[in-house]
Amino acid sequence: MKAQAIILFDGVCNLCNSSVQFIIRRDPSAYYAFASLQSEVGQRLLEEHHYQGALDSVILIEHNQLYAKSDAALRIVRHLHGGWRVFGLGRFIPRAVRDSIYTFVARHRYRWFGKQESCMLPSPELRSRFLD
Repeated sequence: MKAQAIILFDGVCNLCNSSVQFIIRRDPSAYYAFASLQSEVGQRLLEEHHYQGALDSVILIEHNQLYAKSDAALRIVRHLHGGWRVFGLGRFIPRAVRDSIYTFVARHRYRWFGKQESCMLPSPELRSRFLD
């Protein structure tokens, strides 16, 4: 099955890389493909979708629509196997509240979770899920 949505993530952030691994384990149908925000593909997709925001957010591109911050995270869980879909109910919390919490975590992610010197390299069996 060809991926139907693309997740752009901070390729040097440990929290973000762990989140990608979490999503992959719960996405056996390979609904999502991935690219780092720092990659040429990531930069091109941001430009194509006229994204002007900071690069401190996970970005979801689904049905040619771009979603950022908590909107992206809440849409991502909708396609995960297991009980994770229940977190999609967070969409009923006002976006200003959701995004302020998201921004707080994003602002501190390197200090709390650390960062890598370079973007994550997927294993050969996962390579097809990552865009170049």
